Amino acid sequence: MPIDKLYEKAKRLVESRRVEPLGSGIYNVVGDHGTYTVVEDVNGKLSCNCVGFMKKAKCSHIAAVIILTRMKRKRDTT
Repeated sequence: MPIDKLYEKAKRLVESRRVEPLGSGIYNVVGDHGTYTVVEDVNGKLSCNCVGFMKKAKCSHIAAVIILTRMKRKRDTT
């Protein structure tokens, strides 16, 4: 998936409130083909249990979590 398409899909997931923070760096993301778990490890690295991430080490679910956390961080600092 081209990076611009991945970003647009991730943005849509955030805008439609399909990213749910569960706490402790764990997120549920309701994707187009199922619900996936995105986890942040102690070093800040994100991983996802979807097939796309397992094959290509990138996915819209992780991008959505990044967008959401940056938005939250920005709100918290203003």
